[in-house]
This record gives sequence, C-alpha cells and structure tokens, in this order.
Amino acid sequence: MKMAHSSYPDSPLGPDAYHEYESLLVQDYEELVKKSKTKSTLPKDNNLREISTFQDEGWSQQTSSEGDIPHLESSLTGSDIYDKIGHPEDIGQKLVVSVHHFPMILCPFSPRVFVFPSKGSIAEAYLSAEHKDSLSPGLPPLSTGLLSDGDDVPPGATLTAHFLYHLAAKMDLKMEIFSLGDLSRTVGKILMDMSSLYDVGRRRRSAGLLIVDRTLDLLTPCCHGDSLVDRMFSSLPRRERTTSSNQVKGSQTQLKHGPSNLQRAPLDVQIPLQEILREEDCMTDNLRLLESIEAFLCTWDSSNSASQIVDLTNLSKKVNNKGSLNSEVELFSGSFVSTENFRGTPYLQAILDRRTKDGAILVKKWLQETVRRENINVNMKSHPGFAVSELQPMIKALARSQPSLLRNKGIIQLAAAALVALDESHCVRWDAFITAENILSASAGDTTQSLAAQIGDIVNKSALVGSHQQKDGKTKASQGVLSFQDALLLIVTGYILAGENFPTSGLDGPFSWQEEHLLKEAIVDAILENPSIAKLKFLHGLAEDLEANLSRMRFEETRQVSSNQLQIDDFDDDQWGSWGDEETDNNNDKEQVYGDMQLKLELHDRVDNLFRFLHKLSSLKTRNLPLRDGAFTSESSFIGDPYTNKGLLYKLLTRALGKYDVPGLEYHSSTVGRLFKSGFGRFGLGQAKPSLADQSIILVFVIGGINGLEVREVQEALSEAGRPDIELIICGTTYLSPDDMLDLLLGDSSYF
Repeated sequence: MKMAHSSYPDSPLGPDAYHEYESLLVQDYEELVKKSKTKSTLPKDNNLREISTFQDEGWSQQTSSEGDIPHLESSLTGSDIYDKIGHPEDIGQKLVVSVHHFPMILCPFSPRVFVFPSKGSIAEAYLSAEHKDSLSPGLPPLSTGLLSDGDDVPPGATLTAHFLYHLAAKMDLKMEIFSLGDLSRTVGKILMDMSSLYDVGRRRRSAGLLIVDRTLDLLTPCCHGDSLVDRMFSSLPRRERTTSSNQVKGSQTQLKHGPSNLQRAPLDVQIPLQEILREEDCMTDNLRLLESIEAFLCTWDSSNSASQIVDLTNLSKKVNNKGSLNSEVELFSGSFVSTENFRGTPYLQAILDRRTKDGAILVKKWLQETVRRENINVNMKSHPGFAVSELQPMIKALARSQPSLLRNKGIIQLAAAALVALDESHCVRWDAFITAENILSASAGDTTQSLAAQIGDIVNKSALVGSHQQKDGKTKASQGVLSFQDALLLIVTGYILAGENFPTSGLDGPFSWQEEHLLKEAIVDAILENPSIAKLKFLHGLAEDLEANLSRMRFEETRQVSSNQLQIDDFDDDQWGSWGDEETDNNNDKEQVYGDMQLKLELHDRVDNLFRFLHKLSSLKTRNLPLRDGAFTSESSFIGDPYTNKGLLYKLLTRALGKYDVPGLEYHSSTVGRLFKSGFGRFGLGQAKPSLADQSIILVFVIGGINGLEVREVQEALSEAGRPDIELIICGTTYLSPDDMLDLLLGDSSYF
C-alpha cells in the first residue's frame, strides 16, 4: 500500500513512506523538546503560542498515514503537552513511534453492497488523465483496446487494486479475476502481479472478482430508475462539500501526471427530522419533542458531563427561540445508519433491491409492526396498499417519547427519508424525468428525426418555463417542471441512445446538420432567456454579459411598449418632435447590435464545444471495444424484450452465469496458471479456463461507481439464472445519482 500511495501525485509520501514518517515525527518531537528547553525562561503562555504555531507547520498537518505515540495520550490539551515537554525526564530519553496502515476503509450500505467514502483517498484519486478518450477524472477512459504504459496508470486504478488485494486477504479468498474494459484490465494485471507469489502454497476459498469500467454503461446512472434508495439520495440534502487538506496541498504544487483530486458528492445524507416531526397545531408539544430529539442526537461524553449539560442548556435556549428553530437544521438531521445505533442496517439492506412501491410498502409494514410492539395508538385511516400520508403520523407517534425514539431510531430515520423522497415536490420531478426518458427511448427506436424533435421539445419547454420564472422573479423551479440543467441531462441521455440505436453515428454526430442546427439554436435561445444557468462549466465567464443582455432586452421591451403608447397619444400634438433624436438613437442601436452579435458568436462557440462532447458520448458504442459487436444490445438478445431495458451489469451477469460468450471479458490467470497453460499444456496437463458461473462467491466492482437500480438488477440476474446459492457482493468507487453524473460529464468534475 505504500507503493500505491507513493505513486499518487498529490501524496508527499515516498516508497519508504512509513519509515520516513516515523523519522519526521521523531524529528518534530525532538525539535519541540529542544524549543521547550531553550524557552524555559519565558512565560508559559508564550511557550504555548510558539508550540502551537510550530505544530501547525509542515509535517504535523499530514493525514495520509496514522501514527501511534504510546507515551502521549491523543486527547491531551495544549497545556498538557507543554507540561510533558517541559519535563522530558518524565517521558524518557527516546520517543518510540510506530506507523501502521489501516486498510478496509469503506462505506457499507449493507453486508453485500459498499462503496468508498467520498472523502477517502481512493474515491478522490482521478481515474483518467485528460486526453481524447477521457470524459472526466472521476470516470475511466473509453475502452479503445490500447493499453496504457506503466507510467500512465492513474492513481485511482493503483489504489483500487491495492484495496481489492487487501480485501481478498482479509476475507481469506483466492480471487479468480475477470475484467471488462481497459482500466479494469489494468487493475486486474496489478492485482495479479501482487498476488501471484502470495497464492502459491495457500489453500483458500475460491471467489470470482468481476471488474467493470463505468464508461461501458453511462446510460444507467444517468437515468431515473425505479429504485426507492435512488430517489432518497436524489431528494435528501447532503452534507456540504469541504476542501480536504490533500486538495489544498495538491493545488499548491505542480502536478506532472494528472489533475488534482476531484470532489465527490458527499454520501452523508441529512434526513430533516425537524421538518417531519413539527406539529403546527401544538407549538408547545413541538418544542418539547425537538428538545428530546436534540438531547438524544447530541453525543454524550461521560468524562465531560458538566460541559455537556451546559451545551445542552444553551442549545435548548436556541430551540425555544422560534426564529432560530429553522436555522438549526443540522442539529436534528439524521442519517441512515448512525454510529451509536446500527439497527437501521437491516432495514436499509432490505430495500436496496426493491422497487419504489415495494420499498414504500415495506417501510409502512415495519412502522405498523413497531407501533404495535410499542403499544401506541395512532389515529389514522388505513389504506389498502400504500399512501404517503400514512407515514408521518406513525413517525410522530414513535418519536414522541425519548425511550421509543432511542429504541426505534433506525426505522424512524428510514421512514422519514422515504417520506421526503415520496413527497410531491420531489416525486413529481422524478416522474417527469421517467416520462421524458421513456419518450426518448421510444423515439430512439424510430428515426433520428423523431429523437431530435423530442430533444428539441424538451429544451424549448425548459427555456419557456425558465423565461416565465425570470419575469416573475422566481428562482425555484415549479413542481413537475424540468429546468434547463435537467434538459441538459436528458440531452446527454438522448445522444447516448442515438449512438446505441443508429449505427451510422460517428464523429459528426448521430443527427443530420439541419437537425443539430435546430438543437443548437434552441439551446442558445434557452441560455439567452435564462442567464442564471451561466454557472455551468461550459458557460464560465459569460454570466455578467448574459445578465446585462437580458436586462437590456427587458428594458427594450418595456420601452417599446411605452413608446408605442406615447406615439398614439401624442401623434396629433407633435409629429416632428422626435426627429432630432433619431441619429443618436441609431448610434446607440448600432453599438447594442454589435455587442449582441459578439455575445451570440461567443455563445455559439461554447455551444459548438458542447455538441462536440455530445458527439463523443454518442460514439461510446463504436469506440468502446467490448460494445462494438453489439453483444449487449437488443439485436443480439437471447432472452427477450425485458433484456433490452436492463443495464450492462444485468446483461453481463446473465450471459456469464448462462455460460455464454462475453466479448471483451478477460480472465487474468496467475503465474502458476500461466505455467500450466504454456509449459505443461503440451503434455496434456493444462488447466481449463475458470468460469465466473463456477464460483460460489462473486464480487462485482464497478470502477467509477454504482447506483441502487444496478443493485436490484444484479439480484434479478441471479434469480433468473436460478443461482440462489451464489453469494454476490456488488461495490464501486462511489454511489452515483443522476445529478452526480451531470456533474461528472458537464459540470466542474468534467474534462469538457
């Protein structure tokens, strides 16, 4: 793992990182001791100030490795450190430092689904450098079949390979490695180089490792599938992004091998319990309830109970202040699985592979069972099936008392998350996306003219709605109406569909010049009418010009209406009064026309660059080598119509478990396996190539990320293949929502 981190451009650690870090820690400590001796005559406060300043410099800020100092407690305050350093004879003549790597840092959704933490070094490491075949630092490059040199291996691939190696070692598994995609093949080769000697002479349980590049299927994470967990992650607010120390250091250094760390969307969702538990009809009970939740959610430190009581008292005063009630959102925010209460884990595991309706019915059932177990009466009408209005009364009833809230926090938080995701304000937008994506999918099966017309219609509708909101002074989109950013995501979906369904798609795009020209003009008009969208990456630098242009257009419209009215009223009184001002007005008009032309030319150039990137997305099928022969498309389907609407993971596992040939799937044999294959094969002692279907444990890892829909489809592939005996684990770099994909492809995390 030291070698993996040393190959990372942003990391200051070298090949002998642990020993170097130990030496630097000891050196820092000795410097502190020396400074404490020389400054012993100074007042204690001055010494503390200098020591704290010294600690804030250099290697004391490193967070890449963990160090254990057995002679010093980690919880010592500044004055304690001073006391210890001021009397070195109490500590000993030599400080013993031991640095160890702590592997297996992951973010589990269930025992069979996990991703990397969004702030971890693996998730933040880039997966591709900027070149013609790359889309984003957070996604693998296109699988063109051209192998990269060792120096060009991105640090994300190296760190991922080392993580999978440590995972197999901890689970005592012998991995049979299969890969699909160029970067996955690179990771597989790194794994084999690490594990070849380790496998010799060891008898371990065999397992299949399937590594897949995310760029082989960008459509599935871009679409809004039928998954309750996906709806939750798209609807719930998340913790705000923060800049890590590695990113600060990376921005201050010149990187030679690639970009600095990318910022992943935080996975820490914030469930707004204070909104759901608020009772409008009884403010007193509401405040008592919020106080109880506040006391429960605050971490209790038994060693410092006095200060905790003071903090709770101060926070209680804030809650009693009605004006600050809404501002304390984080105070009452929950999460799916808390560190002090892991009872939400089985609930989250059960709904991961459920459709939206099935998952909602399960949540309702769990709430009803919990209410009966707590012997709580809830006054509400029960409906057959599921109704969103049934959840909130049961949530409030369970959270009314502190013991009940403590016992049932897991189901309360999950039910509150489902309530937010199924709220009309979020549900209508998600359903609007599903409708638009179904229309695009149906049009892609028809003609390019039909698909281009549907994309243009989506852009025009979003522009019209945005224009009305600008005139009305609204900044928030109406319910069920898609914004221009939403339209951009649908454009990405449309171009990927066009590339998959029209084989003539090439570098010039899947549509004719006339069809694409109409789309460009629609996008330009939409941007001119909605300058607030200038925050998008491809419009950086045009915000002020677009705002000024829109203000001028609004002013001209108002002035034209007023001028027409005045001309009608005063025509008989003064027919010649305005003639003297015509020359000045003409000069001003010429300057405005010139400025408008400059802005439109610049805007057209930006939009042309956007469509060049869309052309690259439409060529995914032809440029990704494993997809060229159409083995995963509907024309070659051997199962039927349901197969066509599934993602790549479902199709891949279905073919592999059925022992069908999978184009581009590479098996990485070990050193011993290659020896049997090449050397002993001539004597009839060769080994047969292992099959993924022969494994009782299968680990599927997607480089770039996964979503909830794929978790469900993978389980469906197992069920339909009749293999309930297989223990399947699905994992990826991060958990992707459609908004995350828009950021990776067209946002700040894109190479576009």
